Amino acid sequence: MLISVDMERYSRRSNVQQYEAQQEFRRLLHEAAALVGLDRTQWHTQQAGDGELAILPRDAHEALIIGRFVPELNRRLRAYNVSRVPAARIRLRVAVHQGLVHLDGANGFPGSAVVLVCRLCDSAPLKRALAAFPDAGVALVVSDDIYRNVVQEYPEEMRPERFRKVQVSHPDKGFEEIAWLYVVDEDMASLPVGEPRTVDPAGDVKSVGRSVEPPHSGDAGIRIGRLQVHGQSAVGPNATAIGSVGRDAIIDRDGTER
Repeated sequence: MLISVDMERYSRRSNVQQYEAQQEFRRLLHEAAALVGLDRTQWHTQQAGDGELAILPRDAHEALIIGRFVPELNRRLRAYNVSRVPAARIRLRVAVHQGLVHLDGANGFPGSAVVLVCRLCDSAPLKRALAAFPDAGVALVVSDDIYRNVVQEYPEEMRPERFRKVQVSHPDKGFEEIAWLYVVDEDMASLPVGEPRTVDPAGDVKSVGRSVEPPHSGDAGIRIGRLQVHGQSAVGPNATAIGSVGRDAIIDRDGTER
């Protein structure tokens, strides 16, 4: 399984704030993993200043990651953020996917599953979802495969009804995938709709016009402005299986939802 994690508003921080955010980011991930019985020393990670790409051992169960690790990480982030000014808070976008990835790449982890999970993590629907709930610690997106094979198979732990189907699109990259969104401890079905909140690339909310309208008939979801929200394989000697998350949105060519 593969996880991509990215910090919201990282580029808006000062040098000192970025340094501190990196330290706290790693600490919170380690603590959340340890509490649910995950050994982070066994994860293969590719670090970035504002996040990481992690490939987990094959015995790390997806249900444990989605059902326990992500909620525990959210709980710790909420507790961390409550006593901090907005500029110092840490909020995360998390994407989960499964597939094959080579661990011996010359400059990172090669594999189409890596590309997919990273694009899910950088998607406009996920950024908008996190921005819509300012008290949330984590917004999660999983690939359609993960939703069907993991989330729906463990309904008591995963609460599949809380996920919302989206269409993730990066037109400039020829990327179009179904995914499923979940903002931990938030009810996305209750999200007010109308004029969309405008989210810049750093995840900041620019405007908040809102009005309620009912979901379309046949759609298990809501409309946010013009955004419509619905409703392991064998491994070679140098490859390992990985995993992903998501729900439905329509995205303009500039990368914003509509």
